[in-house]
Amino acid sequence: MPTTFEELIGLFIDVVNPLTGLLGGFALIVFLWGLVNFIAKSGDTKTHKEGRDLMVWGIIALFVMVSVFGILRFFYADLGFSDPFGLPFLPE
Repeated sequence: MPTTFEELIGLFIDVVNPLTGLLGGFALIVFLWGLVNFIAKSGDTKTHKEGRDLMVWGIIALFVMVSVFGILRFFYADLGFSDPFGLPFLPE
């Protein structure tokens, strides 16, 4: 159990960070599945619409996941945590 606010935020970010990548991957799969349905079954209007709807929801989910990733980066930078994302930086 976290005893300080910093530990609580760190625990929250450590839980949400992997979920963001997992859900982002799922959103990409949904988008691609919608794209396949949209192209492969373009003669059937019902399936064509379902594919378009899946692509729209996939794009919305990707936007949300990228936004959550950005918010997590903001928390890490603003609250003074170390960078957990493994992005390389030049030494200062």
